[in-house]
Amino acid sequence: MSARRIAVSAALALCAVSQLGSAQGATAANAAPNTLTAAERAAGWRLLFDGHSFAGWRGLGYDSVPTAHWKVENGTIKKIANKDVAKGADGKRIPGGDLMTDSTFGNFELEWDWKMTPAGNSGLKYNVSEELSGGQPSNVLRPATGSAGVSHSAIGFEYQMIDDDRHSDGKLPTHRSGALYDMLVPSADKHLAPVGEWNHSRIVFVGNHGEHWLNGVKVVEYELGSPRVDSAFTHSKFHTMPWYPQRRTGHIVLQDHGDEVYFRNMKIRTRG
Repeated sequence: MSARRIAVSAALALCAVSQLGSAQGATAANAAPNTLTAAERAAGWRLLFDGHSFAGWRGLGYDSVPTAHWKVENGTIKKIANKDVAKGADGKRIPGGDLMTDSTFGNFELEWDWKMTPAGNSGLKYNVSEELSGGQPSNVLRPATGSAGVSHSAIGFEYQMIDDDRHSDGKLPTHRSGALYDMLVPSADKHLAPVGEWNHSRIVFVGNHGEHWLNGVKVVEYELGSPRVDSAFTHSKFHTMPWYPQRRTGHIVLQDHGDEVYFRNMKIRTRG
């Protein structure tokens, strides 16, 4: 076969794969929120959020969900803005913290939708150890009312989600939406939906390979242990934590950064 015919055949094959992927994506997008299509179930996907409860979730360092800060609303997980959190008997706002999966994951693909409010900031963290984050110094978890000396903020790789234009952190390239927070800058050709509209994100984390996707565009790609990632770690705020860039089976975490943000259609599948 001539080189020209080979090139044409390859282009047609790529076009067919692209069209199949688009059709599958459209099918998933048209499905009811927080459900899986038959094709997704067959491919090994499972929901992390059922659309109506916190089954499978709890607060980091807590034995349950800190519901003064997190609620299920209209088929979404909502982080209640700190300014709207009720006050306790002592006149202080009831403590909150990050929300994490009960389960841990090693090699996986993860997808979810998220919607930000003006000047909001949040993140989805992965490769998280509750113990290393300081949330579980013993085998006894605390009630979801706050605990002195216990951290409720996860430390791990973070897919940044933020109002790039209005939040001050958006001025820093490694703190913009889609970034591997404080380490790797997202691609300049990303498409971020306007504040108040839904974004679709995806993480691939298999072996030492990682990818961040935003609205169908790959915005970050990395290899743990590479000179690029090692240098990024050395210059990050995490450089005093030698365990930070190490690969582990970890929790998936939704960040409590104090701002109102919404999550839905959270699904995951493990990879070999």
